[in-house]
Amino acid sequence: MTMTTHTDARRLDMKALLVHEQIDSNTAGGRAAQGLVAALRDCLVDVTLALSADDAIAVVNADPSIQCVLLSWELAGARSGDPGGDHRAAQAVLDALRTRNEHVPVFLIAERSNASTVPVEAMRKCDDFIWLLEDTAAFISGRIVAAIKRYRETVLPPMFRELVRFARVHEYSWHTPGHTGGTAFLKSPVGRAFFEFFGEQLFRSDLSISVGELGSLLDHSGPIGESERYAAHVFGAHRSYHVTNGSSTSNRVILMASATRNQVALCDRNCHKSLEHAMTMSGAIPAWLVPSRNRYGIIGPIMPERLTAGAVRLAIEQNPLVHGRAGAHPTPVHAMVTNSTYDGLCYNVKRVEALLGESVDRLHFDEAWYGYARFNPLYRDRHAMHGDPGDHDASKPTVFATQSTHKLLAALSQASFIHVRDGRNPIEHARFNEAFMMHASTSPQYAIIASNDVSAAMMDGAGGASLTTDAIREAVAFRQMLSRLHAGFTEKSDWFFNAWQPESVIDIRTGRRHAFHEASEDLLVREPACWVLHPDEAWHGFGAIEDDYCMLDPIKVSIVTPGVAPDGGLLPAGIPACIVTAYLDRQGVVVEKTTDFTILFLFSIGITKGKWGTLVNTLLDFKRDYDANLPLARVLPALAADHPQHYGKLGLRDLCDLMFDAMKELKTTERMASAFSTLPRADFSPTEAYEKLVRNEVEWLGLEQMAGRTVATGVVPYPPGIPLLMPGENAGDVNGPFLGYLQALERFDRRFPGFAHDTHGVEVVDHAYRVACIKADS
Repeated sequence: MTMTTHTDARRLDMKALLVHEQIDSNTAGGRAAQGLVAALRDCLVDVTLALSADDAIAVVNADPSIQCVLLSWELAGARSGDPGGDHRAAQAVLDALRTRNEHVPVFLIAERSNASTVPVEAMRKCDDFIWLLEDTAAFISGRIVAAIKRYRETVLPPMFRELVRFARVHEYSWHTPGHTGGTAFLKSPVGRAFFEFFGEQLFRSDLSISVGELGSLLDHSGPIGESERYAAHVFGAHRSYHVTNGSSTSNRVILMASATRNQVALCDRNCHKSLEHAMTMSGAIPAWLVPSRNRYGIIGPIMPERLTAGAVRLAIEQNPLVHGRAGAHPTPVHAMVTNSTYDGLCYNVKRVEALLGESVDRLHFDEAWYGYARFNPLYRDRHAMHGDPGDHDASKPTVFATQSTHKLLAALSQASFIHVRDGRNPIEHARFNEAFMMHASTSPQYAIIASNDVSAAMMDGAGGASLTTDAIREAVAFRQMLSRLHAGFTEKSDWFFNAWQPESVIDIRTGRRHAFHEASEDLLVREPACWVLHPDEAWHGFGAIEDDYCMLDPIKVSIVTPGVAPDGGLLPAGIPACIVTAYLDRQGVVVEKTTDFTILFLFSIGITKGKWGTLVNTLLDFKRDYDANLPLARVLPALAADHPQHYGKLGLRDLCDLMFDAMKELKTTERMASAFSTLPRADFSPTEAYEKLVRNEVEWLGLEQMAGRTVATGVVPYPPGIPLLMPGENAGDVNGPFLGYLQALERFDRRFPGFAHDTHGVEVVDHAYRVACIKADS
């Protein structure tokens, strides 16, 4: 049972948890505890009461706003008159608390005669003692309030702490921004609505670079500089930089600091388009590292044999932009790898460093979706800032990492970090900062920087491990639920969705193999071996991959829809994933990414059981409606209303069958695998192609006209947003892998309005694809 004493929550935010089983009793201890609660209320402290260890642990797990814990050492199990009795209940509360928060003050409520018997382990986890029956309630409450205030002073990270202090001063502003703390909005009806929607604190904290007290993002001084040093400590870097334009900008900053015109940069073909932009702006020549793909079209890792010194040398020798080109420097100066991949595959980074480190001095890991990895032992050695930064010296490559703290940590949109470990051929701060300033705004949004600061603080110490473990545990619970349902339906020769994951795992403690849904949840949460891609396992489909080279991140869950055969190709019947996504969206469930037969869901630190429980129920609803072939007018009414000639008379299963047959005929999945496994011929560098575009030496062509032509812009099908053709690359034969795949997408889009593909670099005119190509005579 838990109870909260009621106070004016608008006036105060001090909060304490009192764990005492006699709080309701008319005993000396009970009356003393009640008096302490009253005294704390008089000091404007909100007190939550817990009568048992289970109650207390539930509060500790659910309420991070607790700023002090008052814990009875006699909570349960102690024998009357036996000071050395069983104190496991109180110890359990301490253990649960310290798993989540190492710093919140803990007062142990005990008798003086018992204090000397408290074990060392418990003493280390608490801060002070309370003698309820000997000291006055006023005296004890004063000590508690003082401890809360000290804690509150230390809990805020550097930049956010100073921003809060400044915003509370309420000074008159004579500098930008022009809304001056929000007051400008109050002079207009629409402005007032805007002000009231976001609240005054946002506008009080929206400040100008003129506010010297907060330091500068451009010269990394003051609280902003202190915050970057704090982030470097938390994330295991030698240096860290706040970026307020997202990891797209972070990637551009790094490459422009590291490579310039006609220098070779090794680049994962599974790269974000910001790296295309970075090469365009820097003038670097890309030499591509081509990743693997499986039967679902999921992008796998770049295999180790493609990262050896010999393979890198061959890739450069065969690159027409380097071989025989005047001014080109064949020695690579930079290498970029996406980690984790968009589908959650994580490299053994120590292995990648060893392989690529033979060819290049600077390694750059795009970890936009992976900023949490350092904080959980499950990902040990599988992220750029792995291990102790003190062990990274000039014998090792210089390593960069970009992380979008807004994606799977808790920062605001556009928040990003650059982390650096200096090694061979480092780029010292002053030189690196020139590239940084080229891309940074002189008017940064301070709330974005503060959210970065807070995200780092949330990951610091025990909090990071606790929050990431919670997310992993929820993802594992969902995966096991889905696997259990799939197995149950399969036993009845029926269908259901499954997750892309190992079919079984080995319990390292017993050596026994278990079906995935029958394995211990704790084993799946804590043991990396459960998620490693072992050679030739059918579930992952990447063949004889080197053992321990790659691991599936459990929090990135790809749901697989029926239709793909175990050995590749399509089954006689199936369910296209885009229809499931449309159904989920209709039910208020928005997914991260959809391919032909997979749907990606991200289990961030904000996930809850209710959230994924709703997802399971909605998937069961889809199965029910599919099996009953309910009319689209009922299950997807907007689609049926917008395109009555196409869908007005169809049921849900009818649409799935019709679309699946079209995908089989058009070979969309097969063509996708072929297109992304083939490296196009480069006719121009990305920079040269962009220069042609700016000079308007381009023409827009239909797919049937593009044979042998060079594209002026990248052609990037979404999802997942990986370049099919980079600027300056040749489209090849009209029936070749690239144009063949684009023609299949074009025909699909014509047949199924409402399900059109989103392909950057393609303009759709009268249902026909058109792409900007460099004029043949330019």
